[in-house]
Amino acid sequence: MKVFNSKENIFKTIEGLKIQNITVGFVPTMGALHIGHLSLVSKALKENDKVVVSIFVNPTQFDKKEDLKKYPRNLETDINLLNTLSKKSIIVYAPSVKDIYGENIEANNFNFNGLEYEMEGKFRDGHFDGVGTVVKRLFEIVKPNKAYFGEKDFQQLQIIRKMVENFKIPVQIIGCDIYREKSGLALSSRNERLKPDYVKVAPVIYKILKSAKVKFNKQSAKKVTDWVITEFAKYKLLKLEYFMIADVKTLKEIKRKSNKKSYRAFIAVYADDVRLIDNIALN
Repeated sequence: MKVFNSKENIFKTIEGLKIQNITVGFVPTMGALHIGHLSLVSKALKENDKVVVSIFVNPTQFDKKEDLKKYPRNLETDINLLNTLSKKSIIVYAPSVKDIYGENIEANNFNFNGLEYEMEGKFRDGHFDGVGTVVKRLFEIVKPNKAYFGEKDFQQLQIIRKMVENFKIPVQIIGCDIYREKSGLALSSRNERLKPDYVKVAPVIYKILKSAKVKFNKQSAKKVTDWVITEFAKYKLLKLEYFMIADVKTLKEIKRKSNKKSYRAFIAVYADDVRLIDNIALN
């Protein structure tokens, strides 16, 4: 498996592939790979000749420095996992912070048409500017035909789609289903930090989301939201940060249901010091 640390070298390699009309898929990650990431890579392998997987812990999207320090890093383990899928069709790009940002480690300011101010944007200041900055730079380096993102970070997915539209970047964005543990808990690198008692109770998040979906067919968004808040109050180990039902396109909180619109429920929950997010399509 080829592993590149320099944007110049991977850029030249991809340019050579493009000359041969070889299609390139792209899966951007921050490492600490798990089966959820592998599901994205597997889908990309089926739809492209080559797949680039970036492994880069992006400093500009962390609003808390302690979270950046805690983020797990093990490149060798990540590469070994990718090798189980393919040794010849996957290219790894594992740059340094300097390779991506040079001497100026700052995020650019973006206008995502208001998508950035909803949900996660209310609790993570500057987060999506950091995401937009690094993804745009990675697109410019890798120049993929298709890029794959999990729907667990649905707001991020919609923001990246908006960025691609705004900047007219020639890449097709593919959203992929949330990969879940057997318990229903959305798979995340953060799950490894859960203490045993919290591992047992965390699957309640998805259980409540599924019940909210059923209730949404018969009840108003406000009644469903009130019910969710009441349910979480029963679980002392979990702290609900937010629950919101939003329009899929605008990500704005629903005021009145319309049969012509699609809605999704979004949630963020603290299990001790581990922040878990999830979402579910409602209609």
